[in-house]
Amino acid sequence: MSGGTAQRLPNPSGLTVLAAASVLLATAFIVAYLQYVLLAVVLAYVLAPVQHRVEEHMRSDVAAASVIAGSILVLFVPITYVLTVAIRQGITLLAAIRRGELRQFVVEEIEIFGYVIDIDVLYVTYQEPINAAIQRLASWGLGLLRGLPDLTVGLSVTFFVLFALLRDGDRLAGWALAVAPISDRVQRDLMSELDDLMWASVVGNVIVAGIQALLLGVGLFLLGVPGVTFLTVAAFVLTLLPLVGSFGVWVPMSVFLLARGRSTAAIVLFVFGVLVSLSDVYLRPAVINRAGAINVAIIVVGIFGGIVLFGGVGLFVGPVALGGAKVVLDLYAREREAAATAADRRVE
Repeated sequence: MSGGTAQRLPNPSGLTVLAAASVLLATAFIVAYLQYVLLAVVLAYVLAPVQHRVEEHMRSDVAAASVIAGSILVLFVPITYVLTVAIRQGITLLAAIRRGELRQFVVEEIEIFGYVIDIDVLYVTYQEPINAAIQRLASWGLGLLRGLPDLTVGLSVTFFVLFALLRDGDRLAGWALAVAPISDRVQRDLMSELDDLMWASVVGNVIVAGIQALLLGVGLFLLGVPGVTFLTVAAFVLTLLPLVGSFGVWVPMSVFLLARGRSTAAIVLFVFGVLVSLSDVYLRPAVINRAGAINVAIIVVGIFGGIVLFGGVGLFVGPVALGGAKVVLDLYAREREAAATAADRRVE
């Protein structure tokens, strides 16, 4: 060896171990606030088109800060206000149910298809499970209040990650694709499929749920149903969930109006609710008009599994993660088949 210095030869195995250890260490840091990081990823995907437009007029860091500030003023402040009103109405409604005050607003008996239902007996029968459900909701609310410090830290993480993704998102994506051990063609196919999945899961579902909830809310307001804001927010959340939908709101409210002796209003709400729910058949293809529409099974498993693993943000991340796994497996099978075909041709 020249100069008495030992020359080290490349050691791919050692580098692989070092890379794997680095990934595991980075993952350990991210897992602590995984749901907040994922929330930042979802928000960055939604706000990326706005960021690109604003970047045409100012620096990327100023543009990212402006987009976040504008989003807070235009979106998050009104949404927070609506949620606050909805929570207050929900608490008032649950408290009235617990005290039995709603019984004074309903008729004592209603007749449906020849069967007479005694409302007072029905209420007494189900009073215990109603109180138990209210107690669980109260416990959940107290737990949420106790977790406010952690929530504050988590949301701070979300905003910092969101700022970084908006400012350097293109460079981060380019770096991730550069270090990924897959060909450029597969990368393009993968990104295209994931973009369709994100659009269908995040943007498309939210737009469809928002339209249906708004339509139902207008109908409830015109019919004079109490707690319209709470019921509209509930319809929005239920419409995001597969196999549930807005009928989880308009069916009980139709029964409530019938119990109050407002049979005409109950029938009108029932028919209108059916039309709102059926509009999903036409709205979803119109809004989610991309080729990579998510399979229904992937939506169902992805949403409920995502909620269990990631909390509320799992509504959007779950279907993307599960659908992304399917896309990766499809691309792997396609590449393996292409490689086998090429090998057969060389043999021939």
